[in-house]
Amino acid sequence: MAYLLQQLANAIPLAALYAALAFGYAVAFGVTKRADITYGAIFAFSGQILLLFTDFGYNRLWLILPAALALGVAASLLYSMGAGVWIGRSIMMPLVRQSSNTVIVAALGITIVLMETARLALDTRSLWLSPFLNDRVVFWRSGGFEVVLTEIQLANTILMCAFVAIGALILKRTSWGRVWRAVTDDPLAAELCGTSADKVFLLAYAAAVLVASLCGILSTAYYGTMDFGAGLMFGLKVLMVAAVGGYSDPLKSAGGAAGLGLIETLWTAYGPFIWRDLVVFTLLVLLLVLSRRERAIP
Repeated sequence: MAYLLQQLANAIPLAALYAALAFGYAVAFGVTKRADITYGAIFAFSGQILLLFTDFGYNRLWLILPAALALGVAASLLYSMGAGVWIGRSIMMPLVRQSSNTVIVAALGITIVLMETARLALDTRSLWLSPFLNDRVVFWRSGGFEVVLTEIQLANTILMCAFVAIGALILKRTSWGRVWRAVTDDPLAAELCGTSADKVFLLAYAAAVLVASLCGILSTAYYGTMDFGAGLMFGLKVLMVAAVGGYSDPLKSAGGAAGLGLIETLWTAYGPFIWRDLVVFTLLVLLLVLSRRERAIP
């Protein structure tokens, strides 16, 4: 029982990560209506830029670790947001009016460019952050067994849940949220009512990029590194994870993704680890096939 409780506790940070990523992806998908693996590439790119500039500040500028991390976070947000907004404005917005295959091919090319840019900037080195906020917080004791999480796990979970809560509040309670819903339903009708669909597209894409960048920074701070191939892996995973709860409502998409995070953690605990990704992707494909609906995409 204690082991199960620990695994459920371990699932909370991963579920929060998947929920935040799925929420941001659903916001962007609402205006693009196209599968876009660039989102996962931005997630990985932000973590790799964090590593690069934190290492530069710590080893070249001789900054203390908090100052080096602050430099890395600032640079990561600057580079990731700059790249993401440029991609949305100059590549995705013109292409969404074309065939879906065009967007998919462009997204794959962008992902490769971001992955290779980070790899060359890091000189093909795997950098690691110094551990921090690793003190344990005990939730339950049973004999000699303790159910614990670290401080950084709790901080990441709270922040990622806050991203989802704030985003859901904006979409439900603000005028921008109403405009976003109008554009996702019918861009032409929204234009006829005086709304700039292009402006909403850029703001939604930028908001999604911001969520992906922040999640990349928090994940890298927790795991200590970000692999060069993580962009493609997370691009595919987020695309399919977000579909568990459906793309129509970002909050439902976040809820479905959180449930998948729980399943993935439990499989890691009780099943063979080597089959984890295969099982997760197979489950996602099965869910997509079972929930598939024929609908014309404008």
